[in-house]
Amino acid sequence: MLGLGQATCPFAEPAALYKRQDSQSLSHLDAYKVDDSTGYLTSDVGGPIQDQISLKAGVRGPTLLEDFMFRQKIQRFDHERVPERAVHARGAGAHGTFTSYADWSNITAASFLNATGKTTPVFVRFSTVAGSRGSADTARDVHGFATRFYTDEGNFDIVGNNIPVFFIQDAIQFPDLIHAVKPRPDSEIPQAATAHDSAWDFFSQQPSTMHTLFWAMSGHGIPRSYRHMDGFGVHTFRFVKDDGSSKFIKWHFKTRQGKASLVWEEAQIISGKNADFHRQDLWDAIESGNGPEWDVCVQIIDEAKALAFGFDLLDPTKIIPEEYAPLTKLGVLKLDRNPTNYFAETEQAMFQPGHIVRGIDFSEDPLLQGRLFSYLDTQLNRNGGPNFEQLPINMPRVPIHNNNRDGAGQTFIHTNKYPYTPNTLNNGYPLQANQQHGRGFFTTPGRIVSGSLVREVSSTFDDHWTQPRLFYNSLTPVEQQFLINAIRFESSLLRSEQVKKNVLTQLNRVSHDVAVRVASALGLNAPAADDKYYHNNKTAGVSILGSGPLPTIKTLRVGVLATTKSSAALDQVGKLRDRLKRDGLMVTVVAETLSKGVDQTYSTADATAFDGVVVVDAAEGLFTGTETSPLFPRGRPTEILRDAYRFGKPVGVLGKSEKVFESADVPAEGEGVYKEEAMEKFVEGFEKGLAIFKFTDRFALDS
Repeated sequence: MLGLGQATCPFAEPAALYKRQDSQSLSHLDAYKVDDSTGYLTSDVGGPIQDQISLKAGVRGPTLLEDFMFRQKIQRFDHERVPERAVHARGAGAHGTFTSYADWSNITAASFLNATGKTTPVFVRFSTVAGSRGSADTARDVHGFATRFYTDEGNFDIVGNNIPVFFIQDAIQFPDLIHAVKPRPDSEIPQAATAHDSAWDFFSQQPSTMHTLFWAMSGHGIPRSYRHMDGFGVHTFRFVKDDGSSKFIKWHFKTRQGKASLVWEEAQIISGKNADFHRQDLWDAIESGNGPEWDVCVQIIDEAKALAFGFDLLDPTKIIPEEYAPLTKLGVLKLDRNPTNYFAETEQAMFQPGHIVRGIDFSEDPLLQGRLFSYLDTQLNRNGGPNFEQLPINMPRVPIHNNNRDGAGQTFIHTNKYPYTPNTLNNGYPLQANQQHGRGFFTTPGRIVSGSLVREVSSTFDDHWTQPRLFYNSLTPVEQQFLINAIRFESSLLRSEQVKKNVLTQLNRVSHDVAVRVASALGLNAPAADDKYYHNNKTAGVSILGSGPLPTIKTLRVGVLATTKSSAALDQVGKLRDRLKRDGLMVTVVAETLSKGVDQTYSTADATAFDGVVVVDAAEGLFTGTETSPLFPRGRPTEILRDAYRFGKPVGVLGKSEKVFESADVPAEGEGVYKEEAMEKFVEGFEKGLAIFKFTDRFALDS
C-alpha cells in the first residue's frame, strides 16, 4: 500500500514542469515558460509541421479547407487580441456614395455597375497596419483602404491598401509577418514601427517582402493624408458576365485630390504634436463640404494571359504595369458624411473579402484564399459571435432571408417556424435565388481546378526582385533619395550585424546602387553586384512627384504668422485671409494671444500643422529678435518658418523685408519662396508643391 505523499499518481506535477515556491525556487511562472531556442515547428497538439506553404489543389490551384495546419495557425492568430483588430487597429472612417459612369453589364453582372449614374451607398475605413488603436496616424506603414458597397444585391467589400502589393504570397505566413513587425513581446517596444531587428530579420529572410517594402519606404508609406493616396484591391479578382464568361481584374482607387506625402522628419514630429493628424484632416475636409473623391478603376486581363507578362497574376506581390493593362474608370467614389459615433460605425465596421456579390468572383491567389477564411474568423472573435453582420454598420440595405438562427448577439426575431430548406410547411420559402429570379450564381461557372494535393510554391512566384527594381526605377531622384534615407534610418537602428548584412544581400539583388548607398550609412561593405534581376524598365502610376501638380488645393492649410501688437498686421491678415479663401485654402492666423481674428497662439503652433506659411510684414520683430515674449517658447515664430521651408512647403512674407527669411535660414530666392506682394505666385506654389517632398531643391541627393 502506498503512503500519502508518494508521487506515483500519473497526474502528479512532474518536477521538470513545476517547482514549489520557496526561498530556494524560481517563480511559479517559470513552469509555463516555453524555450524555442531548439526544436522544430509543431501544431498546438505537438504534431510536426514540415513547411510554411498552404495545401492547394495543384501548384496554382485554390487553398483547401482541409488544410488543418493552415486553419489552426490562422485561427490562433485571428484570436490573439480582443477586442481591437490584430492589424489595422488604428483607423478612421466615413460614409459616401459610389456613382457608376456607365452601364458595365458588358464586362460584369454586378448590379451596382449596371446603369449609368446608378448610386450606391458606401462606407470607407482608412487605417495603418502595425500600430495599436492608440498609435499615431503618421507612422510609416502600409495604409488600409477598405470600402464597403451597400449594393442592391448585398454588401460587397474591397478590403485593400494604399499599396498595390503585399509582403507575402501565402496567407499561412501572415502570423509570422505580423509577429515580426509588431512590438517585441517582452517590452512592447517599438510601437507602430518596423525599425527593429525582428521586422528586418523577417524581411531579409522572406524576399517576397521586397516589393511592398520599397513602396512603404517611399512616400507611399507616409501619405500627406488619407485623401492624398490611392487605393488598391491588391489581389486579382474576376468580373463575371451574365453568360458566365469571366476576366481577371485588379481594383484601383485613383485619388482626385492628387497624391502627396510627408517628409519623414515631419511625420515624426506630427506623431508627437497631433497623433490624430489624418483623422482630423479627413473629418475637417468632409465637414467643410470638400469631401474627398476617387475614380474607381479596374485593369481587365484575359485569364489566358495570367502568365503572359513575365510574372503570375495570382502572385499578390506583383503589379500589372499600366502599359500592359490600362485603367478603365468605372465610377466615382465620394465621401461626404462623417460618422455619428466612432465606435458604433468605424470601430464596429467588420470587413471581409468574402462579402462578395454576383458578377464578381475570387481568383486562386493563395493570399486571397487564406483571407477568405481569416477575416470571417477574425470578425467572429471581435464581435464575440456569429451575428456581427446584424450590427447597423454591417447590415446590408436589402432584406435578409435565410435559416441562420440564434447565437451570441442575435437581434432578429424570426417568425418562420420552419428554418430549413427544402420545406413545404413554409411554402418552400426562403427560395434559392435561382428559383426566384435567376440571379443566383456567385462562382464563375466555368472555373475548373484540378491537381495533386501539394504544399509547394509555384515556380511562377519565384522572382522577388524584378518588380521592386521596376518600382525604384520609376521614381524621381528625390523620391529615390528619400526611399534610401528611410532604409538607412530603419536599418541603422538594428542591433544584429547579421541582419544588417542579410538586408544588404536582398537590397543588392534589387539594385547594387541602393545596397552601396545603404551600406555607406551602416559602415559596412556592400556585396558584389548581383545583376540577375537588374534592368532599366519603368512604369507609370507609381511615382508621387511624377504625377504632377495637385488637381485641387482646396482644404490645404496656410499658417499666417502675425502679431497682436499691430493693427496694421491684423488688417493685412484680413485681406490675405480673404484672398486665400477664394482658392479654398484653410487659413489659420497665429499670434501671441488669442483675440479677434487670431485662431492659434505661437505656443501651440507648429510648421507641421500647415501646408504653407506666410509672415505678415508687421510681425518682423518676432523673427529678428527685437521682440521677445514669455507667451511662447523663445524663437518659436522663427522655428515655424524654418521648419516649413525645411519640410518643402511654400513660404512667403508680406512686405519687402528679407530679415525674416535670414533669421530662419531661408534663402531669399528659390522655388517656393515668395517675397513682397506675390500671393498669386504663392497660391501657384501650392499647386506645384505637395506632390511629394514638395520643392525638391531643398533636399540633398547623394553624390
